[in-house]
Amino acid sequence: MTIQEIEDELSVLHPIKGLTWLNDKFGDTVKLSTALGPEAQLLAYWISNQQLNTEIFTIDTGRLFQETYDLLDETNWRLKTNIKVYFPDAPSVENLISAKGPNSFYNSIDDRLECCKIRKVNPLKKALKEANVWITGLRADQSHARQFGKLIEWNETHQVIKYNPLIHWTQEEVMEQIQAHQIPVNKLLKKGFKSIGCQPCTRAVAENEGNRAGRWWWEESHKECGLHLNPA
Repeated sequence: MTIQEIEDELSVLHPIKGLTWLNDKFGDTVKLSTALGPEAQLLAYWISNQQLNTEIFTIDTGRLFQETYDLLDETNWRLKTNIKVYFPDAPSVENLISAKGPNSFYNSIDDRLECCKIRKVNPLKKALKEANVWITGLRADQSHARQFGKLIEWNETHQVIKYNPLIHWTQEEVMEQIQAHQIPVNKLLKKGFKSIGCQPCTRAVAENEGNRAGRWWWEESHKECGLHLNPA
């Protein structure tokens, strides 16, 4: 099937039906990436509730909050998931820290992106190596860059179909479902965190700040790590 044909099928389906349709079409080559944010938690709940054989995976950068590890443990127990964890290449991390120290990401955008590449982007390549479909919890209103996201995309970098079932959902709609089904979320959300990544690169935000204002807050505009950049 072409990307357009797949989009035509999925555009008229609720995300639950879309996840099931992809599972029926592509089997265990469908994978959901999660950083354990509310959107991906909702998708994980649907996948588990429908007993789909979609792999759910996360990337442990080695710099996460303890609250994130606690949520990973709670999610597997409460939602009956078995989230697979991918790690960065140890020698690459060792070389980076030896050459530039443990906090080089504060020095410049290039240095920060280098850290993100080693700790996040490269492990994602490993995670998606055998995948045909990559599911994400992206929403259009999360950031300026994400407002151009589509329900279905072809990701040239990983050579996969990318499905963003919540791209047109609002934060309020997601949280309504989270509360209705008592889905666990990161305890940091109640402490002013709106988007949670690595501990040294994430802070709480004020009510009038955007969702990703607390990510790499020392940078004026660049608010992406490279996971969702697509040269196509």
